[in-house]
Amino acid sequence: MELILPFLIGILFSASLYLILHRHFFKLILGLILFGLATNLFLFVIGRLTRGGSAIIGPEEKVATEPFADPVPQALLLTAIVIGFGIQAFAIVLIKRVYQSFGTNDLDDMNTTDQIEEKH
Repeated sequence: MELILPFLIGILFSASLYLILHRHFFKLILGLILFGLATNLFLFVIGRLTRGGSAIIGPEEKVATEPFADPVPQALLLTAIVIGFGIQAFAIVLIKRVYQSFGTNDLDDMNTTDQIEEKH
């Protein structure tokens, strides 16, 4: 499992870069979402894939003796997932509003509409 995940992360990063380089607004947002998911998976792998107990130390113990899962990467990932959902919701509303305003989701066409408005 640990040997497959680096390749999967690389594929996700390259697919997100491919989508970000497209000139369509929808593909750009999908690329950013995929980039966030790849980053979350990368942080999860860095936090090690170990099966262990919780990081709770009993009252009679001073140091955790058994292998335990590190809670810091898990908390970081939970926070990143929540922030990612908020950004995705904002991006969906933004795409809808931009399409209603300009009638297109092509970034080059949006640039030409700015030039037309400046002439008037």
